[in-house]
Amino acid sequence: MRAGSFSTECGCRGLGIAIGFLVPPVLVPNIKDKAELAYHISIMFYIIAGVATLLFILVIIVFKEKPKHAPSRAQSLSYALASPDASYLSSIIRLFKNVNFVLLFISYGLNAGAFYALSTLLNRMVILHYPGEEVNAGRIGLTIIIAGMLGAVISGVWLDRTKTYKETTLVVYVMTVVGMVVYTLTLDLGYLWVVFITTGAVCFFITGYLAVGFEFAVELTYPESEGMSSGLLNMSAQIFGIIFTISQGQVIEDYGTVPGNIFLCVFLTLGAALTAFIRADLRRQKANKETPENKLQEEEESKSSEAPTTVSEQHL
Repeated sequence: MRAGSFSTECGCRGLGIAIGFLVPPVLVPNIKDKAELAYHISIMFYIIAGVATLLFILVIIVFKEKPKHAPSRAQSLSYALASPDASYLSSIIRLFKNVNFVLLFISYGLNAGAFYALSTLLNRMVILHYPGEEVNAGRIGLTIIIAGMLGAVISGVWLDRTKTYKETTLVVYVMTVVGMVVYTLTLDLGYLWVVFITTGAVCFFITGYLAVGFEFAVELTYPESEGMSSGLLNMSAQIFGIIFTISQGQVIEDYGTVPGNIFLCVFLTLGAALTAFIRADLRRQKANKETPENKLQEEEESKSSEAPTTVSEQHL
């Protein structure tokens, strides 16, 4: 249930993002009085600071550095193979020598960067086509996060049952591209309920990919540290997120929302093409299959195959 638990974590993280979309438009109304606006913003920041402080205290008290027992044989072997003298730099160098991981590093960054740009500029795009719908823009943000939570959980359960990492990653990526194209073509139709549906469909797949991508990276880079591969994927997501948000925002300002969304569609298509070239080298799955029971069975089979040969030699 490793992939399922990780996708559940992605879904819970999405819950916090959903609250972030829904609550600020309620706490900070669209008013022209700057003094009153500053007051409402300060109240929102005090609430955020209180919640963050509470979570920080809970992390210190509740969470442990690592579990008492390794959750799987592959993880146990990873602990055993880890060298105390290994450095972060050497690990990073080994990861970037892995061609499959480099392809995933780029394609993951393109996907996550598109999601960050879309969610950041969503309010701006909605208000541009539907003036005065600030509250509904927040509700659309809530919709895409809830859809993303469902996508992350469903993709994780699917991975646990099928172990089809490459196939699942590619299908989810292609569906993300299709959803983004549909969203681009329907944003300016004048029907707000259509925007709810299309943005929800896009983020169902795009957030589902985020969970699948982390698991696929762990498979491709085993026995390297999971934290290292996940950290590099997050770095890629942040880099592309900054680039895409600034670039798409400028394109929207100069040419409109349709060219801005086409900008994302092009890079998502590139990411899907790169994903198709990733080889499904599932190293962690191979390590999990090499259990002592399997080895004992192989030894017994080899002994049984050698037994008739020994008897025949004695007979001769």
